[in-house]
Amino acid sequence: MSNPLLDFSGLPAFDRIRPQHVEPAMDLLLERANQALERVTAADFPARWDAIAQVLDVATEQLLLAWGAVAHLNSVADTPPLRAAYNAALPRVTEFWSRLGADTRLYLKYQAIDPAALSSEQRQAHANALRNFVLGGAQLHAEDKERFARIQEREAELSQKFSENALDATDAFACYVTAEELDGVPADVQQAARAAAQAEGREGCKLTLKMPCYLPVMQFAARRELREALYRAHATRASDQAEGDSRKFDNTALIGEILALRREEARLLGYANFGELSMVPKMAQSPAEVIRFLRDLARRARPHAQKDLADLRAFAAAHLGLNDPQAWDWYYIAEKLKQSRYAFSEQELREYFTAPKVLAGLFRIVETLFEVSIRRDNAPAWDAAVEFYRIERDGQLLGQFYLDQPARTGKRGGAWADVVRTRWLRPDTGALQTPVAHLVCNFAAGVDGRPPLLTHDDVITLFHEFGHGLQQMLTQVNERDVSGIFGVEWDAVELPSQFMENFCWQWSVLEHMTAHVDTGAPLPRALFDRMLAARNFQSGMQTLRQIEFALFDMLLHTEHDPTQDCMPLLAQVRDEVCVLAPPPFSRPVHTFSHIFAGGYAAGYYSYKWAEVLSADAYAAFEETADSDGRPSVETGRRYRQAILETGGSRPAMESFKAFRGREPRLDALLRHQGMAEEGVGA
Repeated sequence: MSNPLLDFSGLPAFDRIRPQHVEPAMDLLLERANQALERVTAADFPARWDAIAQVLDVATEQLLLAWGAVAHLNSVADTPPLRAAYNAALPRVTEFWSRLGADTRLYLKYQAIDPAALSSEQRQAHANALRNFVLGGAQLHAEDKERFARIQEREAELSQKFSENALDATDAFACYVTAEELDGVPADVQQAARAAAQAEGREGCKLTLKMPCYLPVMQFAARRELREALYRAHATRASDQAEGDSRKFDNTALIGEILALRREEARLLGYANFGELSMVPKMAQSPAEVIRFLRDLARRARPHAQKDLADLRAFAAAHLGLNDPQAWDWYYIAEKLKQSRYAFSEQELREYFTAPKVLAGLFRIVETLFEVSIRRDNAPAWDAAVEFYRIERDGQLLGQFYLDQPARTGKRGGAWADVVRTRWLRPDTGALQTPVAHLVCNFAAGVDGRPPLLTHDDVITLFHEFGHGLQQMLTQVNERDVSGIFGVEWDAVELPSQFMENFCWQWSVLEHMTAHVDTGAPLPRALFDRMLAARNFQSGMQTLRQIEFALFDMLLHTEHDPTQDCMPLLAQVRDEVCVLAPPPFSRPVHTFSHIFAGGYAAGYYSYKWAEVLSADAYAAFEETADSDGRPSVETGRRYRQAILETGGSRPAMESFKAFRGREPRLDALLRHQGMAEEGVGA
């Protein structure tokens, strides 16, 4: 028990886990898991779901819990020793899971289980398991199975290196400027930049490529040369276009090898390409269906995007003296146009969104709508800024979550939700294990004793990740493999998260989650109305931007030759979809961690696909809101029971139809984004 990774008596001891604990913990846990595998695949072991779970699932869950803690720390508190320990253990952990998923003996044991003896939850988990054995290579011949396992190990290694390069390239950049050069940049961003420079004993202000610094500079900095410098550095991260020593983080070769391995993996399993393989466990039936969906949405959005761009160009020429705007000008132009058109500034709004008040408002709507209570709790954490909470109903614990909001060095960029453990009626003890989730963001920290200030986009991000957490924590499914987000089709997993975003545009919600950082005054209704009027500002261009990445991702995994440079394909997609293409030196692919270091390969379309589901689900709340716009608790209860509580225990379409009484329609999404058309149907 001296090794915290081997203590499963409670929550992970994040404050005590050290790099030197990783190797011995993995040695022991892998040995236990292998012993459990040998035991359940013995000829005399019964082919019963509960018997296998009691031995194998219990052993593998301990491995999952310990490795999950290490992987999480590697994402939020990366250090050279921890990275080395993680990378040393990664091949062995990957090898075990690959071997487990391809074990023919175990596959045959699962095939021998009588589905009639299972509960409905277990039958769904059993069906998923049989499918996953096939996708894991269990039906391959020995030589192909061995090659398949090597592919899995190499892909894991390459994906980890891709993620490291993206993080290191971001962290490696620093630009030191004077206060005068930050003319126009919000005061709190300037204060944070000054504090960062002072911490290093430097004069002036330190700028980085972390979003809380980068984005405000691009939006507000009057000095065009500064915007260009940051844009170039950001757009060329981890690529062959980066300057100087930063080229050592180039992901070009990794991208080619990852794509080649994925194609080989798919062909070993009998699929023409990785896109076809990716579709097997998803709602969408084929890459062709996804491509049609994306192109149809692009067709609908394009006229709106063309108007968006024409408005920006006209404003830039007439009011900013920019007759030939460049890539580093568009954020700035857009912010100025928004201020001019709507008398609305993101910075003005930001001063009302203090992080503690926003969080209290988020908790209020969740508590009201889903009939729960949320309160602070205690657990060991990896950073002093991390908060821990519990969710209860009628005094009964439903779930807990860690909330890690601020950006910092060594923390992967972006925002995400992850699983610590899931709800499970444990087969070894008979006790009900409650779920625990990670919710991670990268917001600006508070400065000079003031609370952190969030942009409205930050607020949307917080609600989004909390939506993922709710599906994980409010589940009422007792079977581990289909509890919470487990077993949910990947192109439906964004439904609960995108659903929650809608509340960020409701006055009945926002009036309770705003307070001016200096005066404490709530958000004025007039300012909210201006924000609401600007909601669909540039929505056409933003939609096409998402479609660009989604279509590129799918074509990359279906039609592209991995031996060739993928940048011409990106250019081809931009020619088809975009109304405003970035400059040739831009390399967004090289930090596209969603598809090269995450779970979205041939699946990035899921964001738009699930947005149709989430917009239609939220329309049910619009239809049942009271005269003041407050959402119906009864509708919240139906949504919770039909979608959040069922998790992956049944197909996502069944859950959606249980809530809406029909299949989803595109109308609500187009209406919410200001792109509704007459006669638009399903």
